[in-house]
Amino acid sequence: MCGIIGYVGERPAQEILLNGLKRLEYRGYDSSGMALLLSGKNALSIRKSEGKISALENLLRKKPLTGSVGIAHTRWATHGAPNQVNAHPHSDCKGEIAIVHNGIIENYAKLKNELIREGHKFSSQTDTEVIVHLIEKFYRNSTPLEDAVRKALLKLEGSFAVAVVSQKEPLKLVGARLGSPLIVGLGKNENFLASDAPAILDATKEIIFLDDKEIVVLDKNSFRVIDLSGESVAKNSVRLNWDVDQAQKQGYDHFMLKEINEQPGITENLVNIALKKGDDKIIFEDLQIPAEQLKNKKNITIVACGTAYHAGVCGKYIIEELCKLPVSVDVSSEFRYRDPLVTKDTLVIAISQSGETADTLAAVREAKKKDALTLAICNVLGSTLVRECSGVIYTHAGPEIGVASTKAYTAQLMILYLLALYLAGLKETLSRDQIGKFSGILKNCPQLQKKVLDDQDAIERIAHRHSHFGSFLFLGRNVNYPSALEGALKLKEVSYIPAEGYAAGEMKHGPIALIDEYRAVVCIAPKSNIYEKMISNIQEIRSRRGKIIDIASDDDDIKELTKEVIYIPRVNEFFSPLIVALPLQLLAYHISVKRGCDVDQPRNLAKSVTVE
Repeated sequence: MCGIIGYVGERPAQEILLNGLKRLEYRGYDSSGMALLLSGKNALSIRKSEGKISALENLLRKKPLTGSVGIAHTRWATHGAPNQVNAHPHSDCKGEIAIVHNGIIENYAKLKNELIREGHKFSSQTDTEVIVHLIEKFYRNSTPLEDAVRKALLKLEGSFAVAVVSQKEPLKLVGARLGSPLIVGLGKNENFLASDAPAILDATKEIIFLDDKEIVVLDKNSFRVIDLSGESVAKNSVRLNWDVDQAQKQGYDHFMLKEINEQPGITENLVNIALKKGDDKIIFEDLQIPAEQLKNKKNITIVACGTAYHAGVCGKYIIEELCKLPVSVDVSSEFRYRDPLVTKDTLVIAISQSGETADTLAAVREAKKKDALTLAICNVLGSTLVRECSGVIYTHAGPEIGVASTKAYTAQLMILYLLALYLAGLKETLSRDQIGKFSGILKNCPQLQKKVLDDQDAIERIAHRHSHFGSFLFLGRNVNYPSALEGALKLKEVSYIPAEGYAAGEMKHGPIALIDEYRAVVCIAPKSNIYEKMISNIQEIRSRRGKIIDIASDDDDIKELTKEVIYIPRVNEFFSPLIVALPLQLLAYHISVKRGCDVDQPRNLAKSVTVE
């Protein structure tokens, strides 16, 4: 979950590393630090600071570093409090080696005790410091740095991505990974390491994705990859089509607001990619799984975490309705610790924005052991999930920097609708005319999303009027029950207000006890065949003086029940989650801003959860 960047080249490294860290701050922001091999001095110098990267920037302004080789890190704390001592980089006893690390070392306590008995001195409470002392232990005489790193990593249990430098070999940068992402960026007279592409997009789009148990050795002009046994590994680079401007705010106050406003363009792009103009035949160019294989699957299991899980729950409604296939949805962390009933007849769909979510990766590996066919719905080209699954459908959402996922969610929903129509065609559960009709609705959804965004001021006013409430309840029915779950999660993430999402029919089975004048209730009530059921729920809330915010179709007269209404364009209920998501996101965003919260970097959270 932490952010790593490393540089070896000819340019001054401090500014390159600092700018890269800023673009990785969504991965953690408890503390940060930098280590540079100082030019002309054959010496290593480290700067570290508690808090956000701005604190490190201020420190470097007062005490700058010079040099063209270095590593830097922004931390999401696991072992040890977020403070200056526990911040990365960490160094060995002599201060000659520095390391940054993402992941968790499960056997660090045992290793630490062994190293202390051997005379090593520790200064932090982190598991990371064990790694650098192990490297020191094996880094003797003429041993190359990469060989010492390799021997140290063989002692570790858990997950890691590391970047290492040594003043003994001042022109070398070493990286390695197991269970945590690490990429190599190839430049001209310079090379990079990073935990995520946005850190280096301004310098290069030529990327090598390291696989588990691989070590990369970089200098300014070359790279070499070996495995943990020391054998050479051939690697090819890929070129990312992301633009560095996509990782900038572009005039918006926050990344979250920018990414909310990008959604119509992203959903339109997905429709245009899958549905060629003038043809309702759905094409997934990167799918890689033969149609016949998909056609023969008898059931589907969806695994995901967080927002992606809510997209998966919605996917259950979508696929079962259109394809007449039984679908189960699992939180990835639960799937892996039980004995899931998947077989060779099961298609397992794994949904992840980053493609590096540790629990989802573990769920896929468990499914593969049981001979299930695996399909990734993912945003990141070449990510671990993509490489481990049999096939992939990319969401093409571009870099999502805001910690609270927005555009990735609606992109995942759009892919699930398109996939369901594709499978329905294969299984002949829908006629060609029906697929054409539904495809037409999907083509129109970006315009409906734009209409929601045209009325942001009204949503902001409603949000401000409700920002003081101490808790929220989100209610939805049928395909918008997952929308209620996602609306509650967004509000919790960015405003820290306790919020729960419920199926509205369950309100009387417990949640109704919470309703009074001090709680706000968001009722998702677009026109549908169960609209009257939702109206009955609203009446029950009114009678208990609950403060209601309705999300309703724009031709509705629901204002007779409540004054606080967010109107959305009329759309077939089945596709309404693609529209409903936007006002829920805007509501959470504006409540957070009104409360003075850090929208893009909520406390205790990080963007990519690469540890259990």
